[in-house]
Amino acid sequence: MVHMALDSAENSRATRDVTNQVDTTDPVAVSYKVAEIYERLYRREFPSGVLRVFADIGRLYRGEFPGYHACETGYHDVQHILEVTLAMARLMDGCVQAASAQVMNERLFQLGTVSALFHDIGYLRRLDDTQKKHGAEYTRTHVGRGAEFMAWYLPEVGLGDLADPATRIVHFTGYEVPVKHIQIEPQYRMVGNLLGSADILAQMADRYYLEKCHERLYPEFVLGGIARQVDEKGEEKVLFSSPADLIYKTPGFFTGAHKRLEHDLAGVYRYADGHFKGENLYYNVVRKNIDYARTIAEAQDVSLLRRRLLDSSAPEAA
Repeated sequence: MVHMALDSAENSRATRDVTNQVDTTDPVAVSYKVAEIYERLYRREFPSGVLRVFADIGRLYRGEFPGYHACETGYHDVQHILEVTLAMARLMDGCVQAASAQVMNERLFQLGTVSALFHDIGYLRRLDDTQKKHGAEYTRTHVGRGAEFMAWYLPEVGLGDLADPATRIVHFTGYEVPVKHIQIEPQYRMVGNLLGSADILAQMADRYYLEKCHERLYPEFVLGGIARQVDEKGEEKVLFSSPADLIYKTPGFFTGAHKRLEHDLAGVYRYADGHFKGENLYYNVVRKNIDYARTIAEAQDVSLLRRRLLDSSAPEAA
């Protein structure tokens, strides 16, 4: 495969959000930006308990949190978590502007932030894990595992009142339970819709989205039993035969993701317009990425991928 080498400026942009201003590999930088939004909306300091969650997220993903391995999934890494959390804060900001601070009050903002930070924590393995050898093997069950983690962790850091709704809101990022079947109160459903939307927008608006799918997501799909599946009759169904096949099928995936954004998640992704003063930067970049994926698919040529990933921690695909 042919890639363009990254110059220093491009390498710097690889760690930046859609505005090219926030380092989304740094929990501190993202916490400052989320706190800034919170303090502007509610005229009070960002809660110290939530700031501690940002610090613990950094420790967890680096392998410094007691009892846990470092993150092993190159796609579902700390940058993805922080990008989703930042997008979530911006969507909540837009929600307040479009509705009111009563619809998205301080507690719900805190709940949305915490839920975003932990939405993929189920990929992390405990040190005493004897069932799996790699975090990607938990692809099918990571959402439920994340809910279990939050049920334990949040009371430990003084955020126990957020634990019950957070364990249900996290399911808006998964596909194992249809959104309409998630049992949750109306005010929490709004938070869930925003979180599910943030998860889609943030990852698909990543400047390196297509390269990450090719180099990192496909190996996770292999280990997680997503690329090839065996049905109840014991027959194998191949969803993605190769990293290139995943890229070729990305435009089709976006068709389903767009339907999910518009209908299942109630179109709340549009709240980003309010945060960005009338322009949805996330959706605009998503469309550019998908348009380019369509170009690659039509040419059946992944050498058209333009950027080279550095320091990938992706597992080896079988």
